[in-house]
Amino acid sequence: MRKKAWREAGAAYALLSPTLFVLLLFIIGPILFIVFLSFHKVQLLGATSFEFVGIDNFKRMGGDLRAKIALWNTIKYVIIVVPCQTALALILAATLNAGLKGQKWFRIIYFLPTLTSSAVLTLIFMWMYNQNGLINHVLAAIGLPTYNWLGDPKVALSAIMAMNIWSTAPYFMVIYLAALQDIPDSLYEAAELDGANALQKFWYVTVPYLRPVTSFVVIMGLIGTFQLFDQSYIFSAGSGGPDNSTLTIVLLIYQYAFKTLGTMGYAAALAFILALIILMATWLQRKFSKEESLY
Repeated sequence: MRKKAWREAGAAYALLSPTLFVLLLFIIGPILFIVFLSFHKVQLLGATSFEFVGIDNFKRMGGDLRAKIALWNTIKYVIIVVPCQTALALILAATLNAGLKGQKWFRIIYFLPTLTSSAVLTLIFMWMYNQNGLINHVLAAIGLPTYNWLGDPKVALSAIMAMNIWSTAPYFMVIYLAALQDIPDSLYEAAELDGANALQKFWYVTVPYLRPVTSFVVIMGLIGTFQLFDQSYIFSAGSGGPDNSTLTIVLLIYQYAFKTLGTMGYAAALAFILALIILMATWLQRKFSKEESLY
């Protein structure tokens, strides 16, 4: 029996070996290397060297004003974008699930932003946000004040938020739509017998039933928003401006890793802390949300 068990285990690991190799090479390996770098001062140009500095890279964060600004910008972005994209996705999905005519075409139209490259979307919105762009022309036409969307520190991050809410909600809408079509009609019929109107059925039947899906959507949203990089990089040409208003943690990590000499180890320490923040935020979300459906 023991020989048979060993043979079965060997066969299983042989089948799993390609996946395990990829996991080790591209996931576990880089994570361990980042942890290694975070405790070293790294020199990559010329003669490569790794000087052990202990927790000095982590101590440096306390006096790094740009790191504090980047963290605060990222937190603001997460707090606003995740709830908004989740709510918008649910509303769009519920609207499409209501049996409207032409809902297949609306579904395609809503989902198109998700199929478009993030860089292309960002360039399109840069044109729209330009001082002579479409948004300011519309605002001026209806008598509202225009803004320097890309140059004003007070609105630059909000402009990125609006773009990402619009572009990411359709992806989560499709997830919600699939879950909505799985809700038994008998639940709505029972609610109608109790005298519930459309809003009450949505709040007391649809929303509770979708709790597991909402938990998944929020977790995916948290992970994605904490890693904001490309839109901020393109909007600010890699600087995080104006006045550090679009500087995010990932963009700062990029700057320290590839734009500043001798700070690769510090960038690795920032990346390590960011990973811990994402893990903690995900754990808290799972802990304080009830994932099981009520039905």
